[in-house]
Formats: sequence, structure tokens, C-alpha cells
Amino acid sequence: MSEPIRIANCSGFYGDRLAAMREVVTGGPVDVVTGDYLAELTMLILGRDRMRDASLGYAKTFVRQLEDCLGEVLERGVKVVANAGGLNPGGLVAALREVAGGLGLDPAIAHVDGDDLLPRAQELGWDGALTANAYLGGLGVARALGAGADVVVTGRVTDASLVVGPAAWHHGWGPEALDELAGAVVAGHVVECGTQATGGNFSGFLDLPRDARPLGFPLAEVAADGSSVITKHEGTGGAVTVDTVTAQLMYEVQSRHYLGPDVTVDLDSVRLAQVGEDRVAVSGVRGLPPPETLKVCVNELGGWRSSVELVLTGLDVEAKADWVREQLAPRLDAAEVVWSPVRAPAPDADTEEGASVLLRCTVKDADQARVDRAFSSAVVELALASYPGFTMTAPPGRATPYGVYRAAYVDRALVTHTVHLPDGTSEVVPDAAAVSLGLEARAQGPSHLDQPEVVEVRGALAPSLETAAPVVGRPTRRVPLGTFCHARSGDKGGDANVGVWVGQGDQLDERTAWLLGFLTPDRVRELLPEAAGLEVEVHPLPHLHGVNVLLRGLLGDGVAAGTRFDPQAKGLGEWLRSRYVEIPEELL
Repeated sequence: MSEPIRIANCSGFYGDRLAAMREVVTGGPVDVVTGDYLAELTMLILGRDRMRDASLGYAKTFVRQLEDCLGEVLERGVKVVANAGGLNPGGLVAALREVAGGLGLDPAIAHVDGDDLLPRAQELGWDGALTANAYLGGLGVARALGAGADVVVTGRVTDASLVVGPAAWHHGWGPEALDELAGAVVAGHVVECGTQATGGNFSGFLDLPRDARPLGFPLAEVAADGSSVITKHEGTGGAVTVDTVTAQLMYEVQSRHYLGPDVTVDLDSVRLAQVGEDRVAVSGVRGLPPPETLKVCVNELGGWRSSVELVLTGLDVEAKADWVREQLAPRLDAAEVVWSPVRAPAPDADTEEGASVLLRCTVKDADQARVDRAFSSAVVELALASYPGFTMTAPPGRATPYGVYRAAYVDRALVTHTVHLPDGTSEVVPDAAAVSLGLEARAQGPSHLDQPEVVEVRGALAPSLETAAPVVGRPTRRVPLGTFCHARSGDKGGDANVGVWVGQGDQLDERTAWLLGFLTPDRVRELLPEAAGLEVEVHPLPHLHGVNVLLRGLLGDGVAAGTRFDPQAKGLGEWLRSRYVEIPEELL
């Protein structure tokens, strides 16, 4: 049996810490360094880059990072795998070869493509698409590494595929190895967002070591059976605990089943255990065949928008807001005008900022002229003609284009997953589903998942489970939900996801049972009034001691088009934790 492969991450998004690749390569033993540069919004940004210059469309910062440490990478025998190719992986390869030549180095470089469906957008019903990219799996990466590549860059593969590919190559897994691939998907999902697995954006940050060191990037030691240990290099900042790993594991997932192009993961099969300082073991992961379709990220140019923030200070702020809205209304002919709500500041504030609130106005239209000078002039002209104390956080700027994201799905046969090998040859990667879907009977059998009876729970399919007795009649105390619950939230297109779980510690099982019985869709709507009228799903994950909450449509057309205060729902989980609820006293 092969030894575990050490796969590190050095980037969680396009714009992450530039020095991270060097830090990870030189900070300790590692076999593969991966980097995730693509998000739904990033694809839109790269699409606009490609509109201006057809030779662009890739993450330019990756070139700078690899240039800085390519010599170290080759000397140490480290492989580099990144999805920085974006919309133009071939163009990125050309840029990398130019840089390598300037350094006197000759790395073997491969790239994966076939995800770009824009040439067929009209045929597939996506008129007006700026980008249209299917999510590919990791088997093309595995083939490239098997052909001797030192560096592999891809277009739109799933974030976790950056780990699945190297693990499958190292251990010799094929598409039939569902449990092993599922384990690698979980490891990849945990490390894909960089330092979010080591304490970044973690609701329990008060219990973590905090110092001047930057948080260390995570790495996964993936074993031949698909199990893994999540850790980080010694001496780096942050921490790896069951809770920091749970935070990332429950981030931006939509149900108990996490769908991927290579395998479907049963998230409730995952078991986590602290096995040492900064070492969390991940085991028990079970896989099902992948879906028969591939998800496609489609971005369109939606139009133009502009916004302004007005400062309202002191008394009568509601009336001040009413007046300026009345004054601007006749001047605004944009298709969409959105005003933020206003609440009075604390009375008798001892600072001017404490006595002030913000009123935000955002306008959107397909016609740039309606939201450009026409809007900014209408606002500025009120500077001496409106409410007392009129001021803005900044003058309104020029209108900017915005995009609209939507998820689409295509038959897998329409996508030609292709790997371009270091020797200049190309191969079509066999579709994982062609093998694994043939195992569907095995995967559905009780011997594979050993699932309890599936019942309808809170509007979503979930395993039957015992929850705590109702609070009625039991002594309770009104405290924030975050008293012993953690949360991590984010965006999936127009939907928002919130993972909520009970932190490690006393009464873990009892508190988990209470949470599973307490957090229903109606309760979510009560605690988060902005979700009133929306479809809300609550998916229990008892073995992770929590639930995954999905709020469909909260984010409208996605972050690029959003007018909401928190367009990516990054703070949604913290808002939920801050809400006061009745918790049985014996659990406190």
C-alpha cells in the first residue's frame, strides 16, 4: 500500500497572499502544492479580461508566485496543481514557459481544458453568456501527473478536484474507487479555501492562539483508503482543530449529498477526530456515483449600476431618509432602485459616528446613461438642498458593469474533458460516470452506506434521528445562539448557505440533539427575517454535530449583481449566532 501523499494549499481565491506558495514549498515536507483561484465572481472578472484582450483570461498572480519559487519546486520534486488557467489555460502555459525560460529552467507543464462551453452557448440556450464553464473532475490532473508533469494548470475544475487528481495519481485510483475518491473530495474541500481551515473566518477565533504570525495554509495527508489527516506546517500561525475543519467542511455545501463530477459524497458519513496538535483525522467517508449531468457556471453581463452612501446624523433620521428619497425619486429612471433600511442611532451618543447611520441607494439599468452622470448629478445637487447635515461617505462614482450568475446543467456527453501532456500530445479523459454509474446498484445497497431509514425531516431528506424534547415546560434562558454554536456562511450563486454546529466540549451530544430539534426552516425565517417568504432547507448532519441551512434566492442573481448589504452572505452565520433564543438551562 502506498504511503500518504502530502497535498498543501497555497491559495483560496484570486488575490490571496502572494508569498504563500513559497511559504508552503519551503516550510516543510510536501509532495504537491495546489492553488484555488476561481470563484463564480472570478470567472466574470476573467471574462471581462478576455473581452479586452483575448490572450488573457487566467490568474496573472499565479505566474508571479511560480516565478518566485519555481527553482525550489523543481529542486525539491514538488508538483504544482492549480486552476489558475481560468478561461485560458493554454495562455497561462505559454506565460509560464516564457517565465521558466527566463530563469533558465525547463519544467514539464501540462494543462487541462474542455470545460469552456461558450462556443456552444447559443445552442445550449445561454444567449448573452459572457462565460460558460462546466465543472470538471480530477482525473485529467491525475493523467497529467502520471505523464510526468511538474506543473499542471486547469480551467474550471471543481475546487476539490485539485486534491482528488494528485491523490488518484499517487494511489492509482480509478473512477470506480468511489469511497477513496469521496475521501479525497472531503480533504480537498477542507483545504481548498486556504487559511479558512486553520482559523480564518472562524466563529470560535477567541479560543485560538492569536499572534502576529500570518495563519498557516493547510495541507492534507491523504492515505490509500481515502482517509486523511488535515494539518499545517509547524511554526505557522493559527490552529487545526475539529471545529476549524468542521467550519470549512460545512461551508458552501447544499445538502447531505455533496455532488461532484467524479463522485457524490455522503457528508453525514464523515468522521472527524483530533489526533494530535494541529492534526485532525478524517475517516469513514462514503461515496456514491456522480450525477449524470455536469454543473455549468454561466455568467452574463447584466447591465450597469452605481451607488451612494448618505450619512444621517442625530435626531429624526427616519424623516431625513424619507425626504431625500422623495427628492431623488423623480430624478431616478433606472430599472431598479434599491434603498437600504434605516434605524435610529442610539440616543445621546457621545461620538458623532455613534449618532449617525448610513442610507445606501443603488441603481441598476441596462442603459449606462441612466445610472451614470444622471444618478451622480442628482445626488450631488442635493448637497445644499436636502436634510440637515447632508454628507456622503464618498462622492458617487462612475457606473460600473455588473454580471448575473446562474447555474446550468448539461449532459456529461456534451463535455470533452481533455488533458494536454508535457510531450505535446493530447488525450480525452474517460468520463468518470461511465464507470461509476455502472456501480449504482452496489452504491444503493445497504451494505455500502448502511443508511438508516430515510424520512422527510424539515422539508429536506435526512436520516431519521432522535432530537431533544421540546423546550416547553423546561427551564430556559434567553441567550445568543452562538453561546455554544459555531457557524460559517457563504454564497452558492443566488443561494446562501449557513453551516451551524455545536462546538467541541461539554454536553456535545445533548447540545447537538437540541440544535437538531430546534433549528427548523420556520425558526430560521424567524431568526433571519430577511429570509421571510424564501424556500429554506435544513439538512441535519448529526455526525458533524450540526445542520446545513440553505436559503434559496436570498442573494438574488449572485454577488456580481447583488445590492444586499452582505452580497456573499459571509456575515450571515455571525448574524444568526448573535440572535437570542431560549436554550434549556441544563445545556448552559
